[in-house]
Amino acid sequence: MVHLGLGNFHRAHQAVYTADAQDPAEPWGFTGVATTNRDVVAALRAQDMRYTVLTIAPDRIRVDPIDVITDAFTAADEPARVVDLLADPGTSVVTLTVTEKGYTYLPGSRRLDLDDPGVAHDLRDPAPRTTVGRLARGLLRRAQGDGAPLTVLSCDNLAANGTVLRGLLTEFAGALPGPEGETLTRYLDDAVTFPNTMVDRIVPATTDEHRAQAAAAGFDDRVPVPAEPFRMWVMEDRFAAGRPAWERAGAILTDEVAAYEAIKVRFLNGTHSLLAYLGMLAGHPLIADAVADEPIAAAAWRLGDEYRPTVTVPAGFDLDHYRDDLFERFANRPLGHLTRQVGSDGSLKLAQRVPAAVSWHLEHGHTPRTLALLVAAWIRAVGEPGSVTDPAVGRPVEPAADRLTALAERTSGPEDLARAVLADERLLGGGSTADPRFVTAVGDLLGVLRKGGVRAAAAEVTP
Repeated sequence: MVHLGLGNFHRAHQAVYTADAQDPAEPWGFTGVATTNRDVVAALRAQDMRYTVLTIAPDRIRVDPIDVITDAFTAADEPARVVDLLADPGTSVVTLTVTEKGYTYLPGSRRLDLDDPGVAHDLRDPAPRTTVGRLARGLLRRAQGDGAPLTVLSCDNLAANGTVLRGLLTEFAGALPGPEGETLTRYLDDAVTFPNTMVDRIVPATTDEHRAQAAAAGFDDRVPVPAEPFRMWVMEDRFAAGRPAWERAGAILTDEVAAYEAIKVRFLNGTHSLLAYLGMLAGHPLIADAVADEPIAAAAWRLGDEYRPTVTVPAGFDLDHYRDDLFERFANRPLGHLTRQVGSDGSLKLAQRVPAAVSWHLEHGHTPRTLALLVAAWIRAVGEPGSVTDPAVGRPVEPAADRLTALAERTSGPEDLARAVLADERLLGGGSTADPRFVTAVGDLLGVLRKGGVRAAAAEVTP
């Protein structure tokens, strides 16, 4: 297998499932391709590709060695090698954890951003720079060879992630000149599957404390991965070639991936985002601090109440138990999950967590004010410099920060800013979020955040 995006999440999730499902008679492994991170590649090479996962519960830490990565390199340094691996008929599965921003799509439409400089480069140059370009060039080479079947398995938090990725690659193929585009399109149709998946595990960034914890357990590991005890992996059983028996490690193979995905993206990820932005504005560095702040926790619970009627519950799934467990997971202080980490890339993440639920509520005649608070808190925390005052909190990474700030400088009040943000296709623009009812609610709550702060805004949405 080849994995694109050699970050902590992959090493605490797909790699762990693979290790736990391993059959000595038919071992599976990954060549890990980091996008730009040379440090993790160097560390893994120095450690013979072995590393540890620290499973951190509130009262204990378990340290497990993982040994399923067989090689690692950086795509930015060796773009041709990525293409070669994808084209190799010995590769049966390609998995991805490149985060939402790695797909170079427009958040409002989830169409390929053909104006993105990396995408434009990859359409004319066989040494690709983007994830979609790397996949397209590798699959094109594969199609021009023996055309061996392949499974491409997105493990990112995108609704219908496999379907979306297939669409992006099809758009890329359509933009390639003549014969190349036709060859790639035909191969995508005939020999490649894109199962939809849902992944669930909270995985913070690695710190020196985690390295010390690994060392205390007897492991000299420069890149240990901290993770919570909970994990879930749901996927469609649509594989073009071989795969590990991940179900032996607890993975769920089902036709109900969309239902699982909607629950996870809304209840876990959406609630996580609200805790992060309100937490940052209230001066809380950790998610555990935010969920311990009663008004913020009440608003976060209320968000789940708004999400609940918008989802279909899979057969046998206990949503009440899942919701209760979520708040215990969020409160795991030893995990050390930072609000600024959870709040990063909000312009892309919220596009998965807000519009569909807003649509449901508007179609049923009411305006979801807690979802409006989520958007308002994101605008305030990320787009209005000086709103996060505690230096211990820091600022999240946000590709749209300059765009948000520019809109804030050009508009005259909170509702005008909300209208500009919700009309912008590169932010949350278009569709339900641009509805005047929702715009007014976002503007109203943004005004409350400016004047009264987090507690006043939380009180506006809680009974």
